[in-house]
Amino acid sequence: MTHFADPPGAAADPGVPPPGKRGFSEVLRDLAASDVERVSVGSILHAFGDRAFGALLLVFALPNALPMPPGTSAILGAPIVFIAFQLMIGRPTLWLPRFITERSLARADFATLANKIDPWVHKLERLLKPRLPLLTTPFADRLTGLACFVLSLILALPIPFGNMPPAIALTAFALGMIESDGAAIAAGWLGTIASFVILGLFAGVVSAGLQYFGGPLLRLFGM
Repeated sequence: MTHFADPPGAAADPGVPPPGKRGFSEVLRDLAASDVERVSVGSILHAFGDRAFGALLLVFALPNALPMPPGTSAILGAPIVFIAFQLMIGRPTLWLPRFITERSLARADFATLANKIDPWVHKLERLLKPRLPLLTTPFADRLTGLACFVLSLILALPIPFGNMPPAIALTAFALGMIESDGAAIAAGWLGTIASFVILGLFAGVVSAGLQYFGGPLLRLFGM
């Protein structure tokens, strides 16, 4: 699995635990319980160390797989586009500009988010383990990055109830990268196929609607 370095300017916030091999949910709880006023993207990168790519992908993707207010996917999907592109082109280290690493949430808001996703992550972690190494090679990472890049673009589209499938696929990819679990990566690919099917069905419905209503509307307005 490709390792990712902390970007310049991503110094640890006071009270944020150092990198380690603890579970994602444990590190997330420590970040939420830290004594800082705000939790930045840079501090999340530092806390997860060489697992930062998968961890950050999970932080941005998992909330979209759960019931969230409208517009959330457009906000949380944008960083995924940036990060997935770097994985897709095979960059050996993850680079994030300062305007992203300095983005932050109030610790109380981060704690609310962490409490919302922690039970789901904790359950999933018990199912994960290193396996199917063919799906976690550097070449496989680039293919995973391509899938994540396309999924992040779909995630930003205003498709009714269409955000959850790509978010679930991204979540599976992220968990697979964090734990080197090829089975989770395979689940991500299945989710990717499902997302394409849903996108195709949505496009078909829109096209049919335009054909059905388009003619009468044009005649109504004398066009």
